[in-house]
Amino acid sequence: MFHKEGYKIMAITAVSLLVINIGSYSLINQYWIKFAILLASIVFFILIVQFFRNPTRRTALNDDHVVAPVDGKVVAIEEVFEKEYFQEKRLQVSIFMSPLNVHVTRHPVGGIVKYSKYHPGKFLVAWHPKSSEENERTTVVVENAVTGPVLYRQIAGALAKRIVNYAQEGNEVIQGSDSGFIKFGSRVDVFLPIGTPIKVSLNEKVKGGITVIAEV
Repeated sequence: MFHKEGYKIMAITAVSLLVINIGSYSLINQYWIKFAILLASIVFFILIVQFFRNPTRRTALNDDHVVAPVDGKVVAIEEVFEKEYFQEKRLQVSIFMSPLNVHVTRHPVGGIVKYSKYHPGKFLVAWHPKSSEENERTTVVVENAVTGPVLYRQIAGALAKRIVNYAQEGNEVIQGSDSGFIKFGSRVDVFLPIGTPIKVSLNEKVKGGITVIAEV
């Protein structure tokens, strides 16, 4: 199963590689060069296809839990000052995604979307300390009666050139449902109240919609 954001890119890639290989077989005499181009094309297409995979995830709905919004590795658990929405200190959990990870973003909690905003910006590497404030990003806040408002921020990385965000203010969303997509390497930060019990540790690998990262 593939994410809808990938269909156009996969189709364009397939057609382009087909044209390149037809051209190589028509214009190049050396067999090994033709084979190398074909092999490189197959590998490249497989990488593109796997990037847009969208595995089915069955989230165990629980308002006491905050689940990982994306697949990846936990790279930060720290207190920071969140100045865009809360304007106070929050506990930040950051998950880094490599190009090999599933890049679907899922709602970490269910509830009402209170805030959703896109910010254009730079494309610093996703682990750069300033990427959370300077890179292309979207900020979404979902609130329910148990967790209160939970903010998560999609952050583009050095390879990401487009963030897709489906969250719209006022909509009710289901925990673990599709919230967006980040194309080609990135990070998602989750901001929780100070003192929230964290259930993951640094460098732990998590699965979006499955792994519980905090419990309120």
